[in-house]
Amino acid sequence: MSSAIPDSQQGQKAAADRYSAREQGLGYIFQPRFALFQALDLPEDTAILIEKEDDLDFEDASGIKTLASLKHKAVGDRLNDLSIDFWKSVNIWLTRYNANGRIESNFQFFLFTTSTVAPGSFLEFFLHGADTTNALPSVWEVTDATLHTSESKALGNVKVLFSSLSDAEKEDFVSRITIVDDIPRIQDLPALIKDQKMRAIRLEHRDAVFERLEGWWNDLVIQMLCDSDFDPICGSDVSEKLHAFSEEYRADNLPITFEDAEPEAPIEVAADNRLFVVQLRHLQLSQGRIRSAILDYYQAFEQRSVWARQRLTGAGEIEAYEERLTREWKRHRDIIFDDALEVVEEDRSESGFVAAGKKLYTWAEVDAQKLEHLKIRARVTAPYVVRGSYQILANKRPTPPVYWHPQLLDRLTDGSGESE
Repeated sequence: MSSAIPDSQQGQKAAADRYSAREQGLGYIFQPRFALFQALDLPEDTAILIEKEDDLDFEDASGIKTLASLKHKAVGDRLNDLSIDFWKSVNIWLTRYNANGRIESNFQFFLFTTSTVAPGSFLEFFLHGADTTNALPSVWEVTDATLHTSESKALGNVKVLFSSLSDAEKEDFVSRITIVDDIPRIQDLPALIKDQKMRAIRLEHRDAVFERLEGWWNDLVIQMLCDSDFDPICGSDVSEKLHAFSEEYRADNLPITFEDAEPEAPIEVAADNRLFVVQLRHLQLSQGRIRSAILDYYQAFEQRSVWARQRLTGAGEIEAYEERLTREWKRHRDIIFDDALEVVEEDRSESGFVAAGKKLYTWAEVDAQKLEHLKIRARVTAPYVVRGSYQILANKRPTPPVYWHPQLLDRLTDGSGESE
C-alpha cells in the first residue's frame, strides 16, 4: 500500500503552516525565560524591564540602556538583508532614538534571534564582535542603500525615520546595533541555566530549584505586565532568590512550598468526618479552630508528599520523625492527664475530660512547634509541618497513635467515637 500523501493534502498542509501561530506562541513564552537567562548572566546591578520600550530593557549601573528585541523562529530560519524581523526592530529603535536626543541618547540596541544571519548579508556587519572599522562603503551607507532597494510598504516608516537623520546621526545610530544570532531555543534554556548557574546546587536538586525559580520569575513578570509602574527587577534580586531556594535543599533543610496553599475544594467543617476532625469535635472546639486544623493537615500532607516524590526525605525519615512527635506527645499527655484527672474515677465528668483534652491539644497546636527537637530538620521552621503532622497522626486508623480526649480510644472501641 502506498503511503504517499496526495498533492491536495500536501497543499492544504503547506497553507496551514503559513498561518501557524506556533512560533509566535513560543515567542511569547520564550520572552520571560530568556529574560531570566540574561538576568543570571548580566552584572547583578543590571535593572530589567519587560515590554517597556522593547521586548526587554536592560539598564546598567552607568545608566546605559539596552533595548532588546527577541525573535524565536522556526529551526533553520535565516536572517537576510530585507528580513522583516530586523527592520521591525529598527523601526522601534529609530523611534526611541529620535525621542531621546539622538546622538545624546544613552541607548544600545540588540536583536537576539534563534535565526542565523545569512552568509553575505550586510547584517553580518551587526553581528556581535564583527569588525566594521574598514567597511567600504560604511555600514550606515549600506543600510541606507539596502532600505532604498526595497519597495515593501512595511519598510516605509523606517525609510522616513532613517532619512530624517543626518549622516553623522545615521552612523551613530547603526553603531549602536548588535545582532546576536543562533541563540539557544526555548527548550534548551533550562539545561543551560542549570549547567551554568547552578553548579553549587547538588545535581539531584537542580530541576526542583529551577522550577521554583522560574515560577517565582513568571509571577514577577505577570505583575510587571499588569502594572506599568512596577519597579524594574535587578539581577541581584534573581541571585538572592536563587540562593534562598538553593538553601532549602541543603542537608539541614527542606523546601517549604505550601505555606499559603488551600485545598481546591472549599473546607466544610461540619461535613468533614475524618477521624482527626471527629477528635476535635469531641473537644467542642470552635469551627474556626477546626478549620485551621484541616488546613494544617492539608498543607503538611501535601508538603510531605512532595518531599517524598522528589526524594528529598531519606528512607525511614518520615517514620522516625513521627516517632519523635509521638514520644513527645506521650510525655505531655501523661503530665496533663495526671494533673487533670487526679479525682477518683466516679467523680470524673465529661467537662473534665474535655478540659484535659483541650489542654493537650493546645500544647500540640501552639507549643510543640517551639521545640527544636520536633523540627523534621534543623532549619525547617514552618509551623504547619509540626501542627499538620500531629493531625496526620491523629487520623491514623484503626488506632491513632495521637489523640486528645482521654476516653477517645475507649470510644473508638465501642464505636461511639466514629462520629457525632
